[in-house]
Amino acid sequence: MEIMVYPGSPFPLGATWDGQGVNFAIYAENATGVELCLFNSKEEQNESIKIRFEERTHHVWHIRIPGLKPGQLYGYRVHGPYEPQNGHRFNPNKFLLDPYAKAISGSIRWHDSLFGYELGHPDGDLSFSEVDSAPFMPRAVVIDPNFNWEEDKFPRIPYHKTIIYEVHVKGFTKLHSYIPENIRGTYSALAHPVVINYLKELGITAVELMPVHYFISERHLEENGKSNYWGYNTIGFFAPDSRYASSDVSEEQVYEFKNMVKELHKAGIEVILDVVYNHTGEGNQWGPTFSFRGVDNASYYRLTNDKRYYMDYTGTGNTLNARLPNVLQLIMDSLRYWILEMHVDGFRFDLASTLARELHEVGRLSSFFAIIHQDPIISQVKLIAEPWDIGEGGYMVGNFPPGWAEWNGKYRDCMRDYWRGAYSMLSEFADRLTGSSDLYKNDYRNPTASVNFITAHDGFTLNDLVSYNEKHNKDNGENNNDGESHNRSWNCGTEGTTDDPGVLSLRNKQKRNFLTTLFLSQGVPMLVAGDELSRTQNGNNNAYCQDNEISWINWEKADLDLLEFTKKLIRVYKDHNVFSRREWFKGQPIKGRRLTDIAWFSPDGKKMTEENWQAGFAKSLAVYLDGHGIHSKNYDGKPILDDSFYLIFNAHSEPVEYKLQTKRYGHSWIKILDTGKNFVSEHGGEPYKANSKIIADGFSVMLLKYPLAH
Repeated sequence: MEIMVYPGSPFPLGATWDGQGVNFAIYAENATGVELCLFNSKEEQNESIKIRFEERTHHVWHIRIPGLKPGQLYGYRVHGPYEPQNGHRFNPNKFLLDPYAKAISGSIRWHDSLFGYELGHPDGDLSFSEVDSAPFMPRAVVIDPNFNWEEDKFPRIPYHKTIIYEVHVKGFTKLHSYIPENIRGTYSALAHPVVINYLKELGITAVELMPVHYFISERHLEENGKSNYWGYNTIGFFAPDSRYASSDVSEEQVYEFKNMVKELHKAGIEVILDVVYNHTGEGNQWGPTFSFRGVDNASYYRLTNDKRYYMDYTGTGNTLNARLPNVLQLIMDSLRYWILEMHVDGFRFDLASTLARELHEVGRLSSFFAIIHQDPIISQVKLIAEPWDIGEGGYMVGNFPPGWAEWNGKYRDCMRDYWRGAYSMLSEFADRLTGSSDLYKNDYRNPTASVNFITAHDGFTLNDLVSYNEKHNKDNGENNNDGESHNRSWNCGTEGTTDDPGVLSLRNKQKRNFLTTLFLSQGVPMLVAGDELSRTQNGNNNAYCQDNEISWINWEKADLDLLEFTKKLIRVYKDHNVFSRREWFKGQPIKGRRLTDIAWFSPDGKKMTEENWQAGFAKSLAVYLDGHGIHSKNYDGKPILDDSFYLIFNAHSEPVEYKLQTKRYGHSWIKILDTGKNFVSEHGGEPYKANSKIIADGFSVMLLKYPLAH
């Protein structure tokens, strides 16, 4: 076809089809020239047409080509100085992905040409590679943004009614026999009625998808027969990864993702994306050149004083420089795109402390926080931080600003220590159970700022947490040196698999204890997909490179007893507002009643003393929750009331006798949950009179209800 070239517009960045042609715009401040590369087909090794940009507005190069249509494959070559010592690594021999590509076709095929320097050269990364990388690179794709959303509406579930389910798109459905084989492991599989019905029956309100932005699988992994399964190695912040699409048609990945969101929304389930804006898949100075490094290295990455090297707060070799306006714009444009065009409901920010760093320190008033806070689109969705990175001062649990929720790592650690019998104070257990007011209350945040979790993708599964004392990561090929060594786990007496009925019984009880503690704590509960099925990774606590049966959920081996327990437990949580408060406990008498909204008791029925709270060996306590003390109103202004509850925790190995309270707390209590007996039922539980005694099994949780009608 004959190519006509128009000046085009510097906005919007990326490739934009207007119905009659395509506008291309790319930010490259330090570049001296930019070339657009067009391909006629996926099979072409090199571009069929190369067009040099003539227009530049500020630091944006732009061009418009009439006649081009969605599905057009393209990329860039960028000219400029190759001066690593000054932070510049331009090399026009390297074919580059558009940082704003909305779809990416194909995958990286590892080859020495993908590096901007000559591998093995005595000058290392200061050398210059003249080998063309295009034959080994994927292509960016022009998309048609139109899609029939069928009046899709964001569920907008409030935090205090949210139950998050961390899911890997592929691993969740790859082995599911009720899903058509040709779509297993894809976006379409997550939209399948079998999956949606499962999520609804379980009680999930939001799926948090592990990274779906287009990512890179590292060379050393692929050469050793592995891959980057988790996906925390992004190279395309606008493109859904094509490896999770059931179709190999270039732009179909976008439509398939949108359809998945639409179907989940129809079921009232939100979609939260785990996003990795802290670094890219290009690594350090020894890494390849895929996009940002070749487009304008100094304008995208944090460099050291010696600009040849990269600041690394992420452990991956590089850090995106969120202090620079163009990088902030990239992040904000990406977030808005996923909200407005892909209809997602929120984001979990990987290593979020990195994004908040100014010069070196993590700043609560950083540009990143400020620009998100004032953005009318991004500020209205769920924003969840992983509040740490590997740099100095990067552990920021409890220190993100209002409007943010956080993965509460202190909750995870405390609850693991409590149930494994480690020396720990009951006072911290109480803080974590009631929403971690010590972390969030003084900053005008609510209990829902705490995203509570026992396990996550990184670490042991719930089953392995109670089955292994040590990590078993030899399958990763790193001599078991990778992964966390201090897991706060307990194997219940035997390492790994066993036929011992006593050990198996204790492990099952501990799994129920962890789940019950999670769902009866104030805050936002997060469950890892498969934990309710006793999914195991055989002791691997860092399965990032295991795209196989180690990581995939084995539905044929599902623990149906634990699944049924979890469903009933979540129903109790959802049916009772006392477990999902919007406001903090006050610990003060409720108006018109002599009781406080919460009270703590030792097994003898007496109120907890300061000595009780500080005893590191104490493992038993009871909690009274008054259903009249929720301190919140419905949208129609009526006070929210609920049944009252008596929670008994016993982390001792032996049974403990508890004395119930006097009649003023409740005349007759009904036991509705007992992890020691694998029992959950809102109806038909054992009744207990005031002042009576009750035996809690060793390592168990009991929940008693005093109905509001009384």
